[in-house]
Amino acid sequence: MGKESKRQVLGAASMACLLIVVSLCITLLVSMDLPFLSWRNQIPNWRGNNGAREVDEVTIERDALMNLLRRLVIGEERNQLEVGGFTCHFDLHTEMCLSANPVRISNRGLTVHVLSNGSQFERSVRPYARREDKHMMTPVTPVQILHGDAGNSPPCHFIHGISAVIFSTAVTGNGFHEFSEMVIPLFLTCRHFQSQLKFVTTDRNASWIQKYSRILNRLSDYEALNLDDGSVHCFPGAVVGLRYHNILALNTSDVPAGYSMREFRQFLRESYDVKIKNVHEMEKLQKPVLILISRNHTRKFLNEDAVVELAQELGFEVVRAGPTLGSNLELWAKMVGSGNVLVGVHGAGLSNEIFLPDGAVIGLRPSFSEFRRPQWICIIWEYKIEPKESSLSEVYGPDDPVIVDPASIFAKGYVAGRAVYIDGQNVKINLDRFKDTLEEAMRLVRHSKT
Repeated sequence: MGKESKRQVLGAASMACLLIVVSLCITLLVSMDLPFLSWRNQIPNWRGNNGAREVDEVTIERDALMNLLRRLVIGEERNQLEVGGFTCHFDLHTEMCLSANPVRISNRGLTVHVLSNGSQFERSVRPYARREDKHMMTPVTPVQILHGDAGNSPPCHFIHGISAVIFSTAVTGNGFHEFSEMVIPLFLTCRHFQSQLKFVTTDRNASWIQKYSRILNRLSDYEALNLDDGSVHCFPGAVVGLRYHNILALNTSDVPAGYSMREFRQFLRESYDVKIKNVHEMEKLQKPVLILISRNHTRKFLNEDAVVELAQELGFEVVRAGPTLGSNLELWAKMVGSGNVLVGVHGAGLSNEIFLPDGAVIGLRPSFSEFRRPQWICIIWEYKIEPKESSLSEVYGPDDPVIVDPASIFAKGYVAGRAVYIDGQNVKINLDRFKDTLEEAMRLVRHSKT
């Protein structure tokens, strides 16, 4: 009896160990965030008991990936992708490569090994959507793509069953450029993946990732990868670089077709839980809300208090959006999303106009420069300041090229133009001129709420 009991105890212990091992295996598989079959794609000559059925399922997975990637290219580039599983797209703004073949990403995300039986070649991609601007592209580190060199590819430390999207977070700190060249391109490139992708950031900027975490989390169900530890991550496919249409733009006819600014703005409302979609939804009896972009340093209103007082006299509730909001996009979204009118000197703060309800009014004060008109907002003016309203008149005099020929300054390059008109200018608004503008804004606001 003693020996029999001992055998039962040992048997139970063995079974417990077996269960623990099985549980650990299941846990590890789950932790790799991949469909059950996908991990086998990375193992050469894998054979299971139901080989034919498994091959069919792997083929279905690859076809699904191909359908996602092919939306990002057209013409000969799409044909290259369908035939060889790899293609690249280069235009004025964008550098982008797509792989429907398995990839291994190493060297902090800066090297992508494409596993393919095709020819061996290399491509270099700077994954930021401002290719034509040498100044902006300076901090962007190129990603080296090594195609068809399977024998020299490193072994996998982590295996994923979803595609990787690689982009750079090197150029940050300016909300306008962050939206125009990073956030909108991310939406264009990734939205149709329905959150089944994993971001890999190069030139990693943790503060940018935190700032836009709500947007990243809505585009992907998975945390963005940090490869600074030197690990190698393997994926069934990858996108290196992002699609770009134009400055703060989504064009329904451009690749990938079908996306509009209206859809993007609804995506933002959902991301930041902004309830008001149109000014019609606001209470008709409440005062219209005018949001004033207030700055402490450059491009500030030298007579800001007088501007606020004038707006209040005309019936607006004025909210000053100042530097204390910082990079808190949630606060910006809620504040701007409940406003009727947005007023500010041309600059990064006005990029938050993207959160305005449909039918809102925006007043732009370009500092001797051009600004792309957002197509979703009712714009009533581009209040081009007169020379005597600019602090530059006192610094340079009324006849200096800075005042009479701004184009000659910008011809010296972006850095020269920015130093004068962005970093070196404040404005003192002519209240008589501005009163006419605010009265027109009030008329439009009241009309839009009827």
